[in-house]
Amino acid sequence: MRRSARPLLPIAAPTQGARSAVAPASAELELISEEPEGLSARELWLALSEPESDKQRRLCQIAQAFSSQVSLEAPDGVLLEAGRSRQYFGGLKRLLARLQQRCQRAKLKPRWGLAPTPLAALALARAVPGQMVLQRSQLVSAVASLPLASLGWPERTVERLAAIGVREIGAALRLPRAEFTRRYGRSCLTSLDRLLGRQADPRPRLTSALRFRVQRSLDFELRDTALILRELQPMLQTLEQFLRRQQRAIECLQLRLQHRARSLQVTPEYTLLRATLAQASSHAEPFARWFAERLARERLPDTVIGLELRAAVFLPMTAQSDHLWQPGEHGGAMGRESPALIERLRARLGHEAVYGLCLVDEHRPECAYRVAEPRLATTSAGTSAAYAAISEATPMRLPRRPLWLLHEPHPLPWCWRQLQWLSGPERIETGWWDGRDVMRDYYHALDPQGAEVWVFRERRPPHAWYLHGVFG
Repeated sequence: MRRSARPLLPIAAPTQGARSAVAPASAELELISEEPEGLSARELWLALSEPESDKQRRLCQIAQAFSSQVSLEAPDGVLLEAGRSRQYFGGLKRLLARLQQRCQRAKLKPRWGLAPTPLAALALARAVPGQMVLQRSQLVSAVASLPLASLGWPERTVERLAAIGVREIGAALRLPRAEFTRRYGRSCLTSLDRLLGRQADPRPRLTSALRFRVQRSLDFELRDTALILRELQPMLQTLEQFLRRQQRAIECLQLRLQHRARSLQVTPEYTLLRATLAQASSHAEPFARWFAERLARERLPDTVIGLELRAAVFLPMTAQSDHLWQPGEHGGAMGRESPALIERLRARLGHEAVYGLCLVDEHRPECAYRVAEPRLATTSAGTSAAYAAISEATPMRLPRRPLWLLHEPHPLPWCWRQLQWLSGPERIETGWWDGRDVMRDYYHALDPQGAEVWVFRERRPPHAWYLHGVFG
């Protein structure tokens, strides 16, 4: 006799000391009045079912703002792990309420389900939307009455099972495992085991190439800097929201100011400004400050009728906390104004006028450094790969080096007998492979006026003496 599928019924209020694991059905996400007791911090999956591909893509973007573990299940499922995220949002109720608000603003009404396993949550969303199963021990009773079609199995398999009277998940679970595998395949049995949490169900995280581009076309012409910055501000806020949602930071941002084409004069199509920060940021304020400084000194060729922001290189966002000591006290780190100072100088003077130096794996002093972007790495995790490689390759046990190194060694302006020796010699013999080999003995000494200098003597005849640096 055929048994009709029945929806999960609301369970009566539990007695004191017990709490129901299955929540009543509802079409809304915000349906629990308080955080359920006994809810562990293990995985808890929220499934959103939406067959339309365009709406599904928008759901993925919303889901990524609530969980770092988001995956897709063809053809209609968007899955996000909410068990760990609920602690960040202050509980499951608040997480669901905020997710509901985001869906309403986007004019989306997905079918949804909540369960300890991804497949169980998706089956609930497809068959009886609005159901929550909060404990793994209640999965069997919760999904037993759901139709097999809610598992997303091939239609041919579902029809073959229906032909022998198996139309619900519970009936499939009662079949002998060996015979079920022989007739319907290992994949269906694995799906049932993953549905109930008997077998691990690893989920690939949804990843995509990050790109940011936002445009703003104007119905009027702008020339005043203050008005351009006013129109730019909401675009920068959109950038900040994007970076926080993706947990990313950027160092470089491109602003394109579009000009109106004039028939009687040759005007560039656009003006391009590239803001480069000394320290990667996920906030809009450093970029707003940079563009304000630059636009105050930029002479635009014509009025502005459109703006466009672009960012392509994204770095992991690193949370920072204040140091115990004030900057400069007891080894305290640089103040927060240090990156802003570098960025303001570069905006006013140009990128070429303000730069940094970094070490290179080279023994010849004049080749042991190179010009680099003046970035400030606050933590080892935030240091770029290039700097990390340089730091690892550079020997750490080097003798003392002068702060002021001459571009080229100068012949010693005094007789070497007038120097007072402090340390040395340090022999440097290298570079034979590129034709710029050196053979020198370096000394740390005091000149006749008492200044600390770094000098060397050539080991080749005529053994001339040279001044190469001055200590601070």
